[in-house]
Amino acid sequence: MTSAAVAGRIHFAPYYLDLGSGRLNRGSEPVDLPPKAFNVLRYLAERPGWLVPKEELLEEVWPSVYVTPDVLKVTIAEIRKILGDSPKEPRFIETAHRRGYRFVAKTETESSTQPSPAPPFEPPRTRYTRSGDVTIAYQVLGDGPIDLVFVMGWVSHLDYFWTEPSFARFLRRLATFSRLILFDKRGTGLSDRVPVDALPTLEQRMDDVRAVMDAVGSKRAALCGVSEGGAMSALFAATYPERTAALVTIGGYAKRIRDASYPWGPTPQQREAFLQDIQENWGGPVGLDTRAPSMTNDQRFREWWAAYLRTSASPAAAVALTRMCSESDVRDVLPAIRVPTLVLHRSGDRCLVAAEGRYMAGRIPGATYVELPGDDHLPFVGDQDSIIDRIEEFVTGIRDARDPEPVLATVLCVSIDPAAAGAASPHRAVQRFHDHVERELAWYRGRACAAGERSVVAHFDGPARAVRCACAINNYASLLRLPMRAGLHIGECHVTGTGIAGAAVDIARSLCEQAPPGKVLASSTIRDLVTGSGICFRPAGAATAAAASGEIAALLVERSTYPRELARAASG
Repeated sequence: MTSAAVAGRIHFAPYYLDLGSGRLNRGSEPVDLPPKAFNVLRYLAERPGWLVPKEELLEEVWPSVYVTPDVLKVTIAEIRKILGDSPKEPRFIETAHRRGYRFVAKTETESSTQPSPAPPFEPPRTRYTRSGDVTIAYQVLGDGPIDLVFVMGWVSHLDYFWTEPSFARFLRRLATFSRLILFDKRGTGLSDRVPVDALPTLEQRMDDVRAVMDAVGSKRAALCGVSEGGAMSALFAATYPERTAALVTIGGYAKRIRDASYPWGPTPQQREAFLQDIQENWGGPVGLDTRAPSMTNDQRFREWWAAYLRTSASPAAAVALTRMCSESDVRDVLPAIRVPTLVLHRSGDRCLVAAEGRYMAGRIPGATYVELPGDDHLPFVGDQDSIIDRIEEFVTGIRDARDPEPVLATVLCVSIDPAAAGAASPHRAVQRFHDHVERELAWYRGRACAAGERSVVAHFDGPARAVRCACAINNYASLLRLPMRAGLHIGECHVTGTGIAGAAVDIARSLCEQAPPGKVLASSTIRDLVTGSGICFRPAGAATAAAASGEIAALLVERSTYPRELARAASG
């Protein structure tokens, strides 16, 4: 066990803990206290005034052994009885309901070597779960009334979170009012590294969040996303409102590159210069001047930031991830978010300007926008308490979910023309086609909501899966010599047990009607959300785009990778 002193005493009148002998004393008289109770009391007394989460105490005092929180509750009651302490009017140990315990008595530490501050916090245990064929590392801390998934931006490393005192304090404070769930996105930190050409898309990161939530038994959670993590969290909230209790973004953005309709991001030239900086200087404190300007002259923090980046990702992975984030655009997703939302931004943020936060809040129905003073982008640098206070006030005030709201879904509309089939037996070709559609939907986690002899309407929880499914179906239709066309759009839908309705369905149908035979026509919104997926598009004709969907640009899916075994099955 880590301790505040190698040996010595911790005094809290009229008692003291003898750290060398492991005994509690009252004056000169020893007090009978079982070893586990002594360790709990010692851990709390070493941290006077700190709210220590229940899970932290359990992992510290009962390492590698599963015990229920009731064991800790009984131990605390035993300590109180021995100390003559009252839970209603505590002199020594205060209970924070469902959160943890705080030692409230004044203490004095007497060391046989030299006085030292409270010990560094030992991070929670790292665990692993599977998300598809990738292993995701995660940690859980705290026992609050609401689950809170913290999504760090850019790159991350769970272990290195805890080596910076300001970051460790930030996370520990979040865990005082929540069960805090942390994870490393695939390709970074302690999660499986993946090829730089297969870094996670927003859609895959949503899968990873769901996998971690499932692993810890979380049915609904608030999502707190920082920077690029805010964009993914926003997409998750729109796609899975039934699993999202609330959305919090800190220093977030909707689009990473500046254009006429979004004049706040960096220019393409500025972004390329940053990519060049990563390639040439990774291993040093890259990007610190804009992410934590108040710490640029702090040598210890500069060294920590450099080490944090090095351990989080390789230079090539950092470049690829940054380039992919630069191409993401969730602007069209924001109006579909129907969960309680808090958008936090610092007024002088030099990495992502406050106007970007105001834009996000303005596009999310009912969102609360709070602009706080400060120039730092990293939320744990500078005045972190003002950020955490806002988050605590917001998420602890969440009420139960109301009636089901519209969800964000990717809609696929497919039509075939049996009369124009070149097959010897058109009827049999149509039957084989529908059988194959059913198999492809099952593979890509799609759900058919309307099907007839000539058409299929299905919806998906991820746009890349929908595009790949459409391409796989189209490839098979061509083998059957069965003319097919398809349309894809992602947007707000009302999904019931029997069907799907909404503007997204109408747009997908319109795109399907206007698609050339044998082609898949997708909206530009689809393209913006599948960045990094390997899916390629080319513009449809201007007339086709205008006729298809009004103001939404249409693009032909030019190429999409999909599993080789499906290709072999289709060719057979």
